[in-house]
Amino acid sequence: MYDPAEARRHMVENQLKPNRIHDRRLLEAMGEIPRELFVPPTLRNVAYVDEDLPLGDGRFLIEPLALAKLVQAARIGPEDVVLVIGDATGYAAAVVARLAATVILLVSDPEEARALDKLVPEVGADNLVVQVGDPRDGLPSQAPFDVILIVGAVRRVPPGLLDQLAPGGRLVTVLADGRPGEVTLFERTPHGIGRRAVDDAMVPELVALRPPPVFTL
Repeated sequence: MYDPAEARRHMVENQLKPNRIHDRRLLEAMGEIPRELFVPPTLRNVAYVDEDLPLGDGRFLIEPLALAKLVQAARIGPEDVVLVIGDATGYAAAVVARLAATVILLVSDPEEARALDKLVPEVGADNLVVQVGDPRDGLPSQAPFDVILIVGAVRRVPPGLLDQLAPGGRLVTVLADGRPGEVTLFERTPHGIGRRAVDDAMVPELVALRPPPVFTL
């Protein structure tokens, strides 16, 4: 019989720890958050497999290891304010809520926001707020953020998002512009925005953050 608690333990011990996920707080969070609640009932038995789960309409739940790589690279502290983008299910935001002071999950669909609002209390994420907006714009009215987490692959990061980082702030995403995906860390320093590749990851592209087409005459 399927046991979600055992599946979570297996995910941590066999997927995360052997692949250099060493942040204790992150391992504890992913070992506690019921990932199966963030997918339709038909997918709950496969919620912990090490692959991305398509949810329809271009939505997906990225594999546990890829998410862990992104969150670990962000170095989220207990006082941080975090903006999460591209998290269609709310699972990533719920994990981050165990690590940060405040988490804002930005979604583009009001109906999706209402569904997530109902799920937040169920997983004990009282410091998680869901807001509706264009993910390419971020939330400039509530910036700056200590961390911006983009849960998926992008061809390039919208420049306006980098402008919303606090001093020392980090933006983490998977960059995949015609090459294998790389977990990439952007960090605001006194000299500007630094960038470095942290690890490999292959996750679906976030269509909502795809650059608009450029027309030439």
